[in-house]
Parts: sequence; C-alpha cells; structure tokens
Amino acid sequence: MSVSARNAFAGKVTAVTDGVVNAEVELTTAGGDRIVAIVTAESVRSLALAVGQAAVAYVKAPWVMLLAGTGDAHFSARNQLSGTVSELHKGAVNSEVAIRLPSGTTVFSVVTNEAVLELGLKPGVAATALIKASHVVLGVAA
Repeated sequence: MSVSARNAFAGKVTAVTDGVVNAEVELTTAGGDRIVAIVTAESVRSLALAVGQAAVAYVKAPWVMLLAGTGDAHFSARNQLSGTVSELHKGAVNSEVAIRLPSGTTVFSVVTNEAVLELGLKPGVAATALIKASHVVLGVAA
C-alpha cells in the first residue's frame, strides 16, 4: 500500500490506554523511537489494536512542527523527536526539512521558508520534530 503521508513509522504497539471516546496508543519502532497516537475507541476495536501488534504510524509532513536546537521549553505535543537537520529542500514558499534521529529514522516537515530562516535551520543544526498525538494516523495490515 502506498500513502501520501511523508512520515511512516513502522513498529509494534507497546501500550494502549483505553478511554470511553478516545484511546492513547503508543507504538515503538525497531530503532526505539516512540510515537503516541490518540485515536477513537472505535478505531482501537476495528483495527484490533493490542500490545505486541505490528502497526504503522503515519504523519503528514505539514503536521510536523519544528523547534531549533534542544531548547529548554516544554510542549504539550506528545511526540518530541530530537535529531539533526540532514537535508533542506527550499521551494518558492515552503521548505521540506529532514531531521535525522539518533535511531537512523528521518522525520520530514514542511514549513515556510520564513520559518527556516527564523529558526536558523540548515544541515547539521540540532532540531526537534513536534507532533501532536491527534495528528498521528495508525494503520495495520489487512
């Protein structure tokens, strides 16, 4: 299956916290990266999400916010993935920024060219990808 989401994190479900309406699902990749998703309770049932199950977390690049450096701030975004900018592709209005994590995984973000300048993003600079748990879509094999 092919999808348009630029970021796909394959791994196993390592925790499920059930709720009446929503559930929190944690997925851990083979490289040790943790991705937390907030999905409906119905999605947990229909996808049969359970600890140990293989799944893929998808995140569209425009949903990935960036923080330059490691910073001393705290954010409500559940997914905070720190690494180093490995690539930068500038377009007319937006740029695609690739952040290489210590695990070897690359996270892609699309932000404005103005944001790239303001944050001082360029290859070799430390950066953190911030992803809200509600922006993570989970998929499982049919």
